[in-house]
Formats: sequence, structure tokens, C-alpha cells
Amino acid sequence: MAQDPDDSPETRLARLVLALRSQGVSDAKVLQALEATPRQMFTPDLFQERAFEDSALPIACGQTISQPFIVGLMTQALKIEPRARVLEIGTGSGYQTAILSRLARLVYTVERYRTLLAEAESRFKALGLTNVITRFGDGGLGWPEQAPFDRIMVTAAAPNEPTALLAQLKPNGILVAPVGRGPVQILRRYCGDGKGGFVVEDLGEVRFVPLLDGVAREL
Repeated sequence: MAQDPDDSPETRLARLVLALRSQGVSDAKVLQALEATPRQMFTPDLFQERAFEDSALPIACGQTISQPFIVGLMTQALKIEPRARVLEIGTGSGYQTAILSRLARLVYTVERYRTLLAEAESRFKALGLTNVITRFGDGGLGWPEQAPFDRIMVTAAAPNEPTALLAQLKPNGILVAPVGRGPVQILRRYCGDGKGGFVVEDLGEVRFVPLLDGVAREL
């Protein structure tokens, strides 16, 4: 039986992107990056029917693939320029990484689970993304050897202000991170003032898995 063209993955993705636009993700380049990134590739087989829902979904290692609206909101908040070097803390499925890679010159991404990182790397290869550099390690420490960065995105909830990561940001850089210890956190944007300080904005409440120290021991 032929698939209804109105229910193809491309059509469902386009509908999702239109819905995100109506919710406030208005940056044209961010919307294009979302539409160019097939979310179903990053979604476990068990949840393929929900790949185009605007909701977070479980992945391996007790982690999640973020809600598309939050991905769009955080990406938009970074105000990425084409020549930017971006650090991402928490590769996860690689979905957010792939979107960042379509906007920035280079994306450095750190993941504490080897299993997740290997799967994400396979997806990057399949999509032909050549500007993503991966690292297995403690995301809370950032990537000092490659600092400073133009932009930093944290995709897990920092319990306190992420000072170690802020120290790896350029003077006029931007960092976006969920901050807080409870099940609900505040999404914060730190904009460098060029003088060593930051202008901090609260962008609303979010729910993320916690940012944990060290690397994971997997069976």
C-alpha cells in the first residue's frame, strides 16, 4: 500500500517546524536547520511514531532527545554566526549537535556516555556532517584545550552557575544553559559584556536531566 504523501516523514517534519514557528521560534536560519535535520534518525525505533511530536523522548543510558521547541529556543538564543566555534555539553543522540553544525563553522561536543557518543558519531557520518568534533569526557569541565568559544550550549541542568564553562567563553560570547537542582530549572542566557562580566537573562522554565560529574561507567 502506497504511503500517503501528506504523512511522509518530510511532510511531518515540515508541519513540526511550522508549529515551532507559531510558538516563537522565529529565526529563519534556525528553522531551516530544524527542517534539514531528520529527527527520526535520532529517535529510537520504539518511538519512531513519535519522532515528529513536539515532546522529549527517551534514548539510551537514561537520557532524552530534547523537545523540538526547546531545541529551537536554545539554538535561537545562542545567536550563532556562520564563523562561530560552538561548544556543546552533552551530545546525547546528536540531534541538537546536528542542528548546531548547520549554523556554525565548527561544533565541539562532549559526551560522558561512550554508547551515546558512538551512536551519534554514526549519525553524523551518515548525514555527511564534517564540522563536528567529538570528545568522550566530563562535560562540566568543558574543552579547555580548544577554548575560548564563541558560543556554548549546555544540554543538561547545571546545579549552579556554570563558572568553569563561562571561563571558556570569549569576552563577547554567549552561553545558554538550564540551571537548577530540582525537576524544573531556569533556562539562562549569559551574554559576555566584553569586560569579563555577563548580562544574565532568564528565558523560562525547562526540564532537563542533570549535568553529572565525571564519565559514565557502562556495563
